[in-house]
Amino acid sequence: MNMMQMMQQAQNLQKRMKNVQEELSAMEVTEEVSGVKVICDGQGKFKSIKLSPEAINCDDPSSVSQETIEMLEDIISSAINKTSDKAHKIMEEKMKALTGGISIPGLF
Repeated sequence: MNMMQMMQQAQNLQKRMKNVQEELSAMEVTEEVSGVKVICDGQGKFKSIKLSPEAINCDDPSSVSQETIEMLEDIISSAINKTSDKAHKIMEEKMKALTGGISIPGLF
């Protein structure tokens, strides 16, 4: 295999990787446990959380207001997003240190 063919294969692989990444980011993965529903994209990035009144107060779900549910959803979403962003930045720093600052598409 000559160098031109290898470069072409690398470019094709990069295009396919980009297509798969776009497909995964558009996907929704949902799981619900005990009245807590979490939605992520296909790359595992958090999108949203929905709480049922039973998840907050299983003894008296009717005592839980919609405002309380929305407030808790916002607080939890914010905490998850901040933590995820922080972890992503740490990963980027470690990967840049590993690659000597060279940006490798699809790696981070």
